[in-house]
Amino acid sequence: MRDREVGMYCCGPTVYDYAHIGNLRTYIFEDVLRRALTCAGFKVKHVMNITDVGHLTSDADTGEDKIEIGAKREHKSAWEVAEFYTKNFFSDTEKLNIIRPEITPKATGTIPEQVELIKKIEKNGFTYRTEDGIYFDTSKLKDYGKLARLKKENLKAGARIEIVEGKKNPTDFALWKFSPHDQKRQMEWDSPWGIGFPGWHIECSAMSMKYLGETFDIHCGGIDHIPVHHTNEIAQSEAATGKEPVKYWVHGEFLVIGKEKMAKRAGSFTTLQSLIDEGIEPLAYRFFCLTAHYRSQLTFDINAVKSAQLGLLRMTDFMERLDEVKESVTKKDISKVMGKARDDFRKFIEDDLNTPKALAAISDFMREINAVMDRNALGREDARKMRDTMLDFDRVLGLRLGETGKENAPGEVQKLVSDRDKLRKEKKFKESDLIRNKIKELGWEVLDTPKGPKVKKI
Repeated sequence: MRDREVGMYCCGPTVYDYAHIGNLRTYIFEDVLRRALTCAGFKVKHVMNITDVGHLTSDADTGEDKIEIGAKREHKSAWEVAEFYTKNFFSDTEKLNIIRPEITPKATGTIPEQVELIKKIEKNGFTYRTEDGIYFDTSKLKDYGKLARLKKENLKAGARIEIVEGKKNPTDFALWKFSPHDQKRQMEWDSPWGIGFPGWHIECSAMSMKYLGETFDIHCGGIDHIPVHHTNEIAQSEAATGKEPVKYWVHGEFLVIGKEKMAKRAGSFTTLQSLIDEGIEPLAYRFFCLTAHYRSQLTFDINAVKSAQLGLLRMTDFMERLDEVKESVTKKDISKVMGKARDDFRKFIEDDLNTPKALAAISDFMREINAVMDRNALGREDARKMRDTMLDFDRVLGLRLGETGKENAPGEVQKLVSDRDKLRKEKKFKESDLIRNKIKELGWEVLDTPKGPKVKKI
């Protein structure tokens, strides 16, 4: 880290379908990391790629390109599919208050850089050619697999990965794939080796080097990237430059349903929109993710997410209550309460982003201050300080606590909310959902709480 500047690269989405909430959990933890570094006084240069070509259905460099599959499924061009799901992804991250990375390059926009990187790897003697493409020879790298602690001699073709004709070693991977002889791909480019497209792994090395240099500070992603994608990134980057590419690797654990991770290939997955349709505010899902450490598996349960929404509501109610304090003087010394809360929060966040303990510290803080307000013993000036303290916490948590003041919804919206509540009590949920949509079209969102429906400006 130079002059308190941090280069951070995060593996972005493969834009062939909607992002599911398991994917989004990873981007939430990365956002918390970025926010925590910023609050600690670092200037973060955040790069995240968009994979819009080259990610095949198998880690063994076999199968179809996922973007091409999406194009066939939706009877659109691969470019149209990639553009649509890229926009949808950023719409989801905006709803979750994830700060957009400063730089978001596309794989299709950096083909020349990827070709040049492959040429360097080839010049250094780490590649070979098959009928299928240009492959990286992992036997040439003595410490291949060090990130995942892989032992190459224990890896057999057909076990970790499938057999690909012409591959010398089961761990070898494609740097450049040739287009099939019997068909024309929608996405293909000329290269020194022939017409084709880049492998999935090479894009991240090329883009991270382009924007952050040959060695940078932090590389993030999901834990599933460790054994193949990130292992191969390290191999090809070191083969090209002779340098260690990344100082710190940071990985997030899975969101699981039962014992299985949520994944698109399973055929069914939960999107952020489906949670919204269930009456869950996107930031409630963010809160839910913060209740578990990013390196721990988190079990998805709709009731648990609804409980998280109540936890978020307690915070917003607390902020509103602070805004309504009318007493002029505080009748109890609360400086120690505020100081302890700040110290505890900072300690837990600095302890590998321990957000569950940080939330617990905030809960203790709110309970003590609520007790003071119950006795009308909190003055306006100290209420403002308490609110500022919560906003400081929120600079890391990203729950938009500063936007939770009571909204004066237009009469039309208030009537629709009342009509919807009546229909729900009559168990006419289909009709009530139609009214929810009307409210949304007017720019408002309904939150169902134990105290009744609340409405919030979108």
